[in-house]
Amino acid sequence: MIEKSAAAVQSAPSRPPVKAGSPESISERIERLYQAVSRRAYELFEHGGRVHGNDMNHWLEAEKEFLQPMTIKMEQTDGEIVLRADVPGFASSELEVSVEPSRVTISGKHESRNESKDGDTQYVEQRSDEIFRSLELPAQVNANKVSATLKDGVLNVVLPKVQPTKSAGSPSVPA
Repeated sequence: MIEKSAAAVQSAPSRPPVKAGSPESISERIERLYQAVSRRAYELFEHGGRVHGNDMNHWLEAEKEFLQPMTIKMEQTDGEIVLRADVPGFASSELEVSVEPSRVTISGKHESRNESKDGDTQYVEQRSDEIFRSLELPAQVNANKVSATLKDGVLNVVLPKVQPTKSAGSPSVPA
């Protein structure tokens, strides 16, 4: 068995775009996804003979067709919050991290197309994966100092916390 060095297998980290988000753009994305899932859930309802009682199953099935599940781990220290999100198959150019003082949103869309030809028959397969996750943060962060890196399908987002400001005129109280 041939062993490969870890450096040969590891890909270099890349930087997905990080921007200070506005609530309007996140709301628009949520509304677009909600409408798409809602339409598909209704199609599943109609295809199933319009039998009532399967609303949740239709919704979850439609949601799976539009959104790929994403596992996120959050760690917090005194100075920062670190998120690690599993995003296999996504390139940094396909991801976007939007940050507000108390919320972070990770979204991405990956499209692929595979074509093959066998004699006179041409096969075309298209696939689109989309992720979207919006999280409330346990503390206020500085949206302008956030950094994100993508390496081996794991997105690391470092969110520096906002440090409380001390006013010069207020006296300190001994503990």
